Amino acid sequence: MPRHRARHRCARRHHGLQPRKIREMNSLKGRVVAMHIRKEVNPFIVASMLTGILLTLALWGLRCCTPVVAAASGGAVSALLSGYFLYFFRDPERTPPSNPCAVVSGADGVVASIERLQESEFLHADCVRISIFLSLFDVHVNRAPISGQSTFKGYFPGKRYFTFQEKSSQFNQHNTILIEGDRIRCLVYQIVGPVCRRVVYWLPHDCPTPVAVGERIGMMKFGSRMDIYLPASDVIAVVHPGDRVRAGETVIAKRKGISC
Repeated sequence: MPRHRARHRCARRHHGLQPRKIREMNSLKGRVVAMHIRKEVNPFIVASMLTGILLTLALWGLRCCTPVVAAASGGAVSALLSGYFLYFFRDPERTPPSNPCAVVSGADGVVASIERLQESEFLHADCVRISIFLSLFDVHVNRAPISGQSTFKGYFPGKRYFTFQEKSSQFNQHNTILIEGDRIRCLVYQIVGPVCRRVVYWLPHDCPTPVAVGERIGMMKFGSRMDIYLPASDVIAVVHPGDRVRAGETVIAKRKGISC
């Protein structure tokens, strides 16, 4: 395939990544507010409705309560599950900092650890690794920590360790993503835990794709972890373990050697 056609194909696929918008009327301010919900929520909403229906039929069939109470119980369970899934798959807008020295967080959550170690597979350098733990209540949409060319480096099926365990970084299911920017490189691991293991990279898998800092690149579902590797010679970490970060906005490191 000619190179220019491949680029166009990647651009077309990348263009369709914007989340579905649900528009709500804010009665207090009299304006329309856009709230983003990822379309990946759809099967979970269907499952929630089926759960409510099955619960209603079970309660009714077992004669545990009146039909009205059975229907109310099933409806309540369905509503609670649907509400949680809508909350989980929320995708708020984020505004990255304009500072060219900034490296932003790729995930919402809490900084679990910051370590200095050798990365010998892709970066081949002494690196700073910033690990971010995501709870079941954090936004799970992932964003690019830097601007550059994003390349999918592979998927590892992995094990089912909890993501707060250090060994999950190496052995759990994960995607590996390399972003190469202007005189800086960044390696991102999307790592998921034992519950509903699902990790998604939304950009093309077969060719590098240009991304801007803070741009959406994927999602990890139901409790996860992100490891961000940065060459120690290029950056200084500015967060600490226990700090809460937001994807696409919180500065986690600053670049060395350039004027900001």
